[in-house]
Amino acid sequence: MIIAIEGIDGAGKNTLVNAIRESSGVPVAVLAFPRYDSSVPAQLVAEALHGRMGDLTDSVYAMATLFALDRYGAREQLMRYVDSAEIILLDRYVASNAAYSAARLQDDAVMDWVHDLEFGRLGLPVPDLQVLLATDPGTASQRALSREAQDTSRERDRYERDTGLQKRTYDAYLRLAERDWAGRWLVTTDPADILQEIR
Repeated sequence: MIIAIEGIDGAGKNTLVNAIRESSGVPVAVLAFPRYDSSVPAQLVAEALHGRMGDLTDSVYAMATLFALDRYGAREQLMRYVDSAEIILLDRYVASNAAYSAARLQDDAVMDWVHDLEFGRLGLPVPDLQVLLATDPGTASQRALSREAQDTSRERDRYERDTGLQKRTYDAYLRLAERDWAGRWLVTTDPADILQEIR
């Protein structure tokens, strides 16, 4: 199974992924996107979000394409979990591109463009379950600030600093979940709910 954990910056996705892995009772692989440590498109994204790529971040479609190409680089790794007894948890996946792009453009039409790009043209596998970590945007923002204060290597990027963008992205995620965009969704903050759904 491919299970995508989605949410805005500071929502607690990494914490939730680790909690699920530790309490699942079966081997669970984990992969986080963007793959800043191993993917050139993801590294270009990081440079752009920290103001080192000129006006690249001004283009919603250019940034969305870089995020998509990062995932495409992991396509073969992901395909082994399709129709498999194995489970992989993804800390963000395609829906994050749809939600952030829609929030930036303030137009949900881009959600279909992202779907066609990533699941269609790039042939990425559709997840078996998408989980929206329903952390209040105000709480998530405070967590991101605290994380930055405690760890100087975790300087917030352009998206993380934009509280309006984070709120619009959360709302876009809710609309994706309501539509069952690209498959089944669960909206929760409880790891037990997710484990039950997986089982």
